[in-house]
Amino acid sequence: MKTRWRTTAVITSAMLLGALTAPAAHATDPLPLDPGYVTDSAGVLSAGEKQATEERLQELTENSTADLFVVLVDEFTSPSDYVVWADTVADRNNLGPEQYLLAVAVEGRAFYISAAQGGPLSEGKLSNIEDAIQPLLAAKDWDGAIILAADEIQGDGGAGMLRGVLIFAGIVALALVAWLVVALIRRARKNAEIRRRGAMPEKPDPNDPFSTMTDEQVETEAGSALVQADDAITSSREELGFAVAQYGEGATAAFSGAIESAQQKMSQAFDLKQKLDDEIEDTIHERRAWHIRIIQLCDEIDDVLDDNTEAFDALRKLEQNAPQELERVCAERAQVEPLVTGASAALAALAAAYAPEALGAISDNPAEARERADLADHSIEAATSALAAGSNGEAAFAIRTAEQAAAQAAQLANAIAALGTELAESERQSTALIIELKSDLAAAQQLPDASGAISAAMTATTTQLQQAEADLAGPARNPQRVLDALTAANAQIDAAIAQGRESVERTRRAQLMLQQTLTQADSQVRGTRDFIQTRRGTVGSTARTRLSQAEASLTHAHTLEHSDPQAALSEAQRALSLARQAQSTAQSDINSYSHSQYDSGFGGGFFGGSSHSSSSGIGGDILGGIIGGLLSGGGGGGRSSSGRSSWRSSSSSGFRSSGFGGGSRSGGGSRSSGGRSGRSGGGRF
Repeated sequence: MKTRWRTTAVITSAMLLGALTAPAAHATDPLPLDPGYVTDSAGVLSAGEKQATEERLQELTENSTADLFVVLVDEFTSPSDYVVWADTVADRNNLGPEQYLLAVAVEGRAFYISAAQGGPLSEGKLSNIEDAIQPLLAAKDWDGAIILAADEIQGDGGAGMLRGVLIFAGIVALALVAWLVVALIRRARKNAEIRRRGAMPEKPDPNDPFSTMTDEQVETEAGSALVQADDAITSSREELGFAVAQYGEGATAAFSGAIESAQQKMSQAFDLKQKLDDEIEDTIHERRAWHIRIIQLCDEIDDVLDDNTEAFDALRKLEQNAPQELERVCAERAQVEPLVTGASAALAALAAAYAPEALGAISDNPAEARERADLADHSIEAATSALAAGSNGEAAFAIRTAEQAAAQAAQLANAIAALGTELAESERQSTALIIELKSDLAAAQQLPDASGAISAAMTATTTQLQQAEADLAGPARNPQRVLDALTAANAQIDAAIAQGRESVERTRRAQLMLQQTLTQADSQVRGTRDFIQTRRGTVGSTARTRLSQAEASLTHAHTLEHSDPQAALSEAQRALSLARQAQSTAQSDINSYSHSQYDSGFGGGFFGGSSHSSSSGIGGDILGGIIGGLLSGGGGGGRSSSGRSSWRSSSSSGFRSSGFGGGSRSGGGSRSSGGRSGRSGGGRF
């Protein structure tokens, strides 16, 4: 019994001694990070281990898109929640979206990786990294856990990234090879098509009948056309010989000239064919052009010979019915005589009313008509004599000449009366146009004329009107000239009126839109002003500046409302846009303030207030700017006036400058802080 008591006493003493001599775990509040990547406040890393982890994390920065910072402490306190503690440290040290913080409580046996939203690593990837390092943390292999976390972030020490680069390069190479093969095939096909088409156009031209024919087809048609045209000329020469023997050289002179013209074209075609067949090498474009020209020349030859063939046929028909045709022509000549006789009197009547230049086209028509009538009379006499002598061929030629001469005499006489009718119509149109122009001048006077274009058109039109009225009232009128001048003046004044009416319509539409925009701008500016004034404690300078500019533009718009609606509309639209920007910016400031207030625990324990006091009391005082000077600059949502920390800018560790966070934040009891993810992760080990 005594022995058992002694044993118990020894054990108890040993336990008390161990409790007194064991190192105490120190509680650690959110703290600033040391220079470099690793902050070992718990003192669990040796100098060599810390150097190795620093080097590995520096390598991670250089070879990936992410940075990893590590903080080792004994316990997480103020707050004790490992998520909020880690996020608070990240925020206070301005870690950005690409910068992650591994927080480890070595005595508290808890850890967590803090990540900002929008970073390169997904939540799933972060959870996998935490799962991978948890066994090492449980085994107190602190440096191993840190290095493994860096390896997992980088991905197989960079091998994954290298594989990705190599795979991408391989895909690009295969794509280039495929593109090259396709390009070569297309080029080969295109060259084959070019060889097949020769100089044939790629796209058919509706105005070019040869554009759908290949070079070979054009060459074939040119050869066939040459043969046909040469045969046609030979046949026409034979027929001309018979016609000369039948009708005489005088009657067939025109036919002989047509055949000579066709022969000249034929010679040009043969010259081109010789150039195509000689030893001089021609380009495919030259050969195609020459073949096409041969076809065109042969077509022209065919047209000339066809016209003469029709004339020969008509002459032969006339020869067969010469007596009857002579009677018909004599009757036509008799009908023409009154027209020819009255031509001089008709011209004299026009000359008494109109200026000589208005009658220039018909001034010699009476004499020309009499000459044609005399030719018809002589031809009728010749035809009568030929019929009496039994020369029907010569009679037919004389009848045809008399017919044409009589027709021309009638045409010349009728042209005098036709011109008189045209001049009278021009006078009528000019009179109507004068009335219309006077009406246009009256309408133009009612239109605004800022540019002076309407005034200039009115002056020119008035001058033309005065000149036209004087010309039409004089003894030697030229109605066509007057009508031309009035038509030009009408076009000018019509254009000026159209421009003036368009300006009026634009002004009307601008005035209507101006009133609508002014109403919107007035409402928006007033509403934004009320919004900012009642929340001025948290609204920054940007929103206030936009509102000030909006008010200035709105005032300017009202000033220009009647004198320059277009400029006023532009100012009103600017005022509306600026007021909306001010409203949006002010709302962002309010949202930022509310978010900061929630994160920092403001309204929950601030000045001893309850957690529901942010909507009234001290929160409302700050929001409305009632407590002056409490927040620097009248806004900022509880941020420090010193702005963002720049403690990383002088570091030589290769950190990225993300500028995330900014300002210090309270640790609160929330599961997220200052924009960090507040994701579900980390835990005990």
